[in-house]
Amino acid sequence: MLEKPDVQNQAIISVLAAEFGLDIADLAFLPLGADRNTAAYRALASDGQAYFLKLRRGAFHEASVTLPKLLSGQGVKHVVVPIEARGGRLWADLDSYTLVLYPFLEGRDGYEVALSDRQWVELGRAMRGIHSAALPESLRYSIRSEAYASQWCGFLRRVLARVPTISPTEGVVADLIDFLEAHRGTILQLIGRTERLTQSLKADPPECVLCHSDIHAGNVLIEHSGAFSIVDWDEPILAPKERDLMFIGGGYWGESQTPEAEGLFYKGYGPTHIEARALAYYRHARVVEDAALFCEHILDVGGGLPDREQSLRYLESSFGPSGAVWVAQTSDAGDD
Repeated sequence: MLEKPDVQNQAIISVLAAEFGLDIADLAFLPLGADRNTAAYRALASDGQAYFLKLRRGAFHEASVTLPKLLSGQGVKHVVVPIEARGGRLWADLDSYTLVLYPFLEGRDGYEVALSDRQWVELGRAMRGIHSAALPESLRYSIRSEAYASQWCGFLRRVLARVPTISPTEGVVADLIDFLEAHRGTILQLIGRTERLTQSLKADPPECVLCHSDIHAGNVLIEHSGAFSIVDWDEPILAPKERDLMFIGGGYWGESQTPEAEGLFYKGYGPTHIEARALAYYRHARVVEDAALFCEHILDVGGGLPDREQSLRYLESSFGPSGAVWVAQTSDAGDD
């Protein structure tokens, strides 16, 4: 979220005092991320200790905070465990928002600084640990399972059908219309391929494991010391491991996307069989879903302009040279 939500700082500070026992001296909004339902803050306590605060609007999944704690307890490195509130909960409530507090880690994400060879190996090792995690039944039942749904295909088809009827009143909407018309053929190909792969995997689904579901460069925080953490556990899922592995070499790591980096990752991950159908499905389904969500956001004239303009930039970059669309199409053998 790039624009500060309509929540008073004092209300947040009061919750931090009541639920976490913190005396906050300063609270600063951080314009970070593409999720328009999540706001980030830096909270500085009176004792000089800094904290990272997530304020999430709407649906909150308890697994998003209990999973990092579980994984850390099972020896999986590179996860950040939320700070406990009073009563042992890992979150607090503030009206329609959920507040989650973490230690503040000084660093940059994987788009801003490339992972080193050692870090790529460690990332592979960490992902293998996540995919091998033993989940208690109570937690397993609370995590959504892969359904191979293709609702975003239908949504994107409807957006394309609407384009000739839209009268743009803003430059960002006019730019979106031009973009969709220029890429209409490619988008329809992506939708069709996603739908065919959906049916194939529904008929013969691979084994499911615990997946992070969004392991791109923006969700790996690299500290100045060289340590790194996998962040943003808002949408865990029980799915084929390719749900996560599609990001490695999939166009979601900026300048770090190289064959050498992919090889280092799998050196850490260890020997594994990659299900080609699942990898193709997730790469196609992701670009379709992203395109649909970006379009929905840009066309919402009631939303903040900076966030909507950012959505357009993200959409354009995914269709660029060596972007996620190019990777999905060129790595798909089409033999499902």
